[in-house]
Amino acid sequence: MKFRTVLIANRGEIALRIIRACKRLGLRTVAVHSEADRGAMYLEMADKAVCIGPPPPGQSYLDAGAILLAAGASGAEAIHPGYGFLSENGDFAEAVEQAGMTLIGPSAAVMRLMGDKIAAKEAMKKVGIPCVPGSDGALPPDQSQCDAIARDVGYPVIVKAAGGGGGRGICVVRSPSELAAAIVTTRAVAAKSFGNPDLYIEKFLEHPRHIEIQVLCDDFGRYLWLGERDCSVQRRHQKVIEEAPAAGIPREAIAALGERCTAACLAIGYRGVGTFEFLYENGVFAFIEMNTRVQVEHPVTEAITGIDIVCEQIRVAGGLPLSINQSDIVFNGHAIECRINAEDPFLSMPSPGSVLNWHSPLGPGLRVDTHMRSGASVPSHYDSLVAKLIVWGHDRPECVKRLKQALDELRVDGISINRELHKIVLNDPQFERGEVNIHFLEKLLREREPRRVGMMEESA
Repeated sequence: MKFRTVLIANRGEIALRIIRACKRLGLRTVAVHSEADRGAMYLEMADKAVCIGPPPPGQSYLDAGAILLAAGASGAEAIHPGYGFLSENGDFAEAVEQAGMTLIGPSAAVMRLMGDKIAAKEAMKKVGIPCVPGSDGALPPDQSQCDAIARDVGYPVIVKAAGGGGGRGICVVRSPSELAAAIVTTRAVAAKSFGNPDLYIEKFLEHPRHIEIQVLCDDFGRYLWLGERDCSVQRRHQKVIEEAPAAGIPREAIAALGERCTAACLAIGYRGVGTFEFLYENGVFAFIEMNTRVQVEHPVTEAITGIDIVCEQIRVAGGLPLSINQSDIVFNGHAIECRINAEDPFLSMPSPGSVLNWHSPLGPGLRVDTHMRSGASVPSHYDSLVAKLIVWGHDRPECVKRLKQALDELRVDGISINRELHKIVLNDPQFERGEVNIHFLEKLLREREPRRVGMMEESA
């Protein structure tokens, strides 16, 4: 291993997950934190904790200079960015490289390539990966040309930011009269949020599933795929429940897609952990983006393969080969992850505050990834994710049954969590049959809670 100390440029449950992986590999850890996270449980687990700034993310977790300064002062030779924040920022990756440290992730060049959704789609087309039909390159400034492009693609369409992510910079357009305003609005969001005003248009699919392929790549010629995840239960383009494997999709189709993804990794010189995301409709997969980092939902893949994805990611960055080959990967059983957020389960309004009581469920096939405990604080400055409830079963029905019981046993006082939302999904016949698509949850909520969902949309 070419480094012995890893600085974790993140917070919450993913910081704790990385600390545990580093300990398993015998590495020293440095956890950075904002003033709002002072006293968090995961800081006690690290070998060293360093405060890098006040609560606002721009002055702490998004402050590349402060993070690099902390890394240098603490003797860290590598930085793990986790997910979110600076995890897919090519400038940060380059700054880490220039500082003589190792970023636990792909190179800055590859990160920039796949971070630009337009460039990424072009790269995938060259290696034979099917893409969602849409515009070639960025939208031109001339509105009449944009109108022609949308007309050729066919309404409804979706306008997307080239540098977007996290469900932002997206606008569905159902008629020509809506297009001009959607482009203006989305371009403003793109410029402000991502520093890149470029937009593109894709065909808006009416009933697709969101399927993703997990890959692991090293510098010794090993390009592996670890199966798929179904992330179709979404709200406002944000994933809520993820599972593996995807129900009802032929295994040979998944295998063929996995092999195409590893071929793409070879073509672009990818290293580390990555995820190819697709829309799946009428038996056809269409590429939408690649995430060049560890995913929030990686535990469901770990549950059905027995592979520690974060450990493998760190090994690769440390100059070691992957500890597994493609032939070693065996898929066993079924796993589902519920994202537990500190928010009103129906209005999606954040619920920061003090956790008076936290009781995680226990039982066979159950894993809870969380940085919460009784007395912990949920700051208002960051994402509302407070835990991930991951359940494994021999098959999908057993997995769903165990998950329902685990949700019943989860006890949290002092803040609101979205447990009831998960229960509604798990008890829905369409979900039980494994027949959901990316519009399922919002449709379900409109049908069950029309008044409350109306309030939610007005407040958005």
